[in-house]
Amino acid sequence: MRKLAIKQSVTVAVLLGAMLGLSGCNTIAGIGEDITGASRSVQRAL
Repeated sequence: MRKLAIKQSVTVAVLLGAMLGLSGCNTIAGIGEDITGASRSVQRAL
């Protein structure tokens, strides 16, 4: 019984990690665009 509970907990943790990792792809792309925009603004200001 205890082994099953541990196995289920590990499975849930792995699935949550995978979902967070996949959803992070859009976030990372957005951060890249923000950094590019900020660097362009700094270049224009100089």
